[in-house]
Amino acid sequence: MDTTEPELARAARLLASASRARMLKALSDGRPLAVSVLAAEAGVSVPTASVHLAHLAEAGFVRAEHCGRHRYFRLASPDVATALEALAIIAPPDPTPVTTLRAHSRHNALRRSRTCYDHLAGSLGVALMSTFLDQGLLRREESDPTSGSRPDQPASYGRQAAYHLTPRGTERFTGFGIDVDALVRGRRPVVRYCVDWSERRHHLAGALGAALAARFFALNWLRYGVSPRVVHLTDVGKDGVRDAFRIEIAD
Repeated sequence: MDTTEPELARAARLLASASRARMLKALSDGRPLAVSVLAAEAGVSVPTASVHLAHLAEAGFVRAEHCGRHRYFRLASPDVATALEALAIIAPPDPTPVTTLRAHSRHNALRRSRTCYDHLAGSLGVALMSTFLDQGLLRREESDPTSGSRPDQPASYGRQAAYHLTPRGTERFTGFGIDVDALVRGRRPVVRYCVDWSERRHHLAGALGAALAARFFALNWLRYGVSPRVVHLTDVGKDGVRDAFRIEIAD
């Protein structure tokens, strides 16, 4: 049995660098990115980015992949993305003013719909989670009924709720083209949640959340944006979400 304790201070030191934090955020959509792309995201040179990435790889935050002469990096596991999303809940707002239309558009796009490693986040992800609960596809179980859930408080991890897939949900998601039986047999939890940093509510994670996002992409309901993590619901996707789950997505 491993009796060593996590080195929280070391992890905090790695995240204390704004450049490393920006690169980790860019990798939070689960896709591998080239060093040059990560350098541009962090606002540093490629050699400097390579040094930062070496530190992150040594700590187990990221891992490198080689494709010919090119080297790409991705997050080492979904747990890293979950930790970053959770840290964003308590992080103070960025004091840097948004002064360009491009930065303003990117900020709005991230809040509207983005990927959190391999599942959907932002207002789109939260809307889907809420609808699944309203329609009885998921069931919420209060872990601590005495704590309650106030609308003026951010959602929290671990003590307020657990979510379960219902028989109705199994039928609906199977009809949507997701192999729910395979998810149940897998090692990954079928239903988990993340606390959405922009909405302060829960969005769907776990194996089901990943399968749902993959299905959306396969149906051309989603496309990646220019910026890392940003995804856009296509016109086909808006119609599809409305027909399949009775959700109207505003422009």
